[in-house]
Amino acid sequence: MREIQYREALNEAMCEEMQRDERVFLIGEEVAEYNGAYKVSQGMLDQFGSRRVVDSPISETAFAGLGIGAAMYGLRPIVEFMSWSFCLVAADQIINNAPKMLYMSGGQFPVPIVFRGNNGAGGQLGSTHSWSVESMFASVPGLKMAIPSTPADAKGLLKTAIREDDPVFFLESERLLGFRGPVPPVDADHTIPFGQADVKLSGSHCTIVALGRPVHFAVQAAAELAKEGIFCEVIDPRTVRPLDIDTIVASVKKTNYLVVVDQTWPFASIAAEIAMQVYERAMDDLDNKIVRVNNDDVPAPYNRTLEQEMLPNVRKICEAVRAVTYNA
Repeated sequence: MREIQYREALNEAMCEEMQRDERVFLIGEEVAEYNGAYKVSQGMLDQFGSRRVVDSPISETAFAGLGIGAAMYGLRPIVEFMSWSFCLVAADQIINNAPKMLYMSGGQFPVPIVFRGNNGAGGQLGSTHSWSVESMFASVPGLKMAIPSTPADAKGLLKTAIREDDPVFFLESERLLGFRGPVPPVDADHTIPFGQADVKLSGSHCTIVALGRPVHFAVQAAAELAKEGIFCEVIDPRTVRPLDIDTIVASVKKTNYLVVVDQTWPFASIAAEIAMQVYERAMDDLDNKIVRVNNDDVPAPYNRTLEQEMLPNVRKICEAVRAVTYNA
């Protein structure tokens, strides 16, 4: 199987869906003439023209609202936020309108729209440009949320997202854009159903659940722990809404221990929700408390060393697994 970059996988997904469906278009800052701030939309303007690859003003409120209106009238917009940190000024549009419109219109106006862009810290962008927004938005009914960790997942999940009739929040990672991995050939029409977790590694001693970029840290931690005779099962849920809790619970019933890794702050985090759902379904199968590995509960520092220490990392995951399995 060929290997391509995460950003190339995103580009292929959008191009294939725009070729398949003339209602699909891309709008955002610098997506056209500049080929995308992170070159995700490289070449798309030349291929599809300025009516379908649209440079917007620096106003997330305006182009997010435009996209929602276009979706209500039958188009299928892809709205790119250069960073999900910038989506906060469009919160009324993306969480108070898009997810609720189908319900409030009595089923008359679905909103088939994808909001996508870079999410999370790790690039020395400072506190206001380093948001991990999943825990803020995942509680809103009416939307779906995907967080791909590999090029194959980025492509397969984005193609599925574009075909969805509900709003999808698609959270990418700037730190993964250059990451290379195997992706099925273009003619394979590679899609991944939402709500289907991926078991990255099989193991019997502890379950590690991780989302997005921290999936790679979890896999690295599992390799380190295997040297100590602790064999972990690593699960990437891939989507938060819907969440494949059944796969997680089945793993916990096998291993009896759980560590959840999540790049948001610990209070009211995705990790906390996963932990609670496991407690509700499999408390009697747990031989210790569930341990969460989150960002530290502080604003993201600019200093590189402090920033890396604030984030989930291999050391923190190893320490959590040792502690929960009584190997500390």
